[in-house]
Amino acid sequence: MKYDLDMIVFALAGYLSGSVLYAQLFVRLFTGQDLVKISNDHNPGTANAFQYGGFWCGVLTLVCDLLKGVVPVHLFVAGPPRDPAALALVMAAPVIGHAFSVFHHFHGGKGIAVTFGCLLGLLPLWQPFATLAAFFLLFSVVFRITPNYYRTLATYICSLASMPFVVKRSEIGVGFWLISFAVLWRMLTSKEKKEQPEVKPLWKH
Repeated sequence: MKYDLDMIVFALAGYLSGSVLYAQLFVRLFTGQDLVKISNDHNPGTANAFQYGGFWCGVLTLVCDLLKGVVPVHLFVAGPPRDPAALALVMAAPVIGHAFSVFHHFHGGKGIAVTFGCLLGLLPLWQPFATLAAFFLLFSVVFRITPNYYRTLATYICSLASMPFVVKRSEIGVGFWLISFAVLWRMLTSKEKKEQPEVKPLWKH
């Protein structure tokens, strides 16, 4: 029962932490504007915080979005032994909160920076973070996919397919599946204008 309560507490804390949209908060603080209204894709995320709020606004957003994933996951895995299955929900909770924020009528950002934060929270287990980062680099540099919408889709789909081979712990695989489902659902149901995808190999740049 204690472990069930721990899971509920950590998952709820992660969800509420994820629901704080720092990009929206800091852009309003730095510029007085509503990021969702002024951005082209209406996404309260880190990239838009840099674009519309400036360097320091973007840095603050990035750090806070990473931390709201790192902190609950790390505290959970660094604590006493718990039911491994609970880790999947604790991993996913901050991303679900970010994508479907309870403070913003269950609308939110894509959750990319928060995903990286959740995977960083698993350290010293580094493979999940490295897998996601490697695919982002692959589709950003070697086979550059544009616009970013399709690059993100490809990155998450490939990472999701690769994760069972990279990490043998099923609870982490399930956690990343939940994370990916939240991110992909949020992207596929967004109302942003979707341009035609384009792939440019590095050797043709």
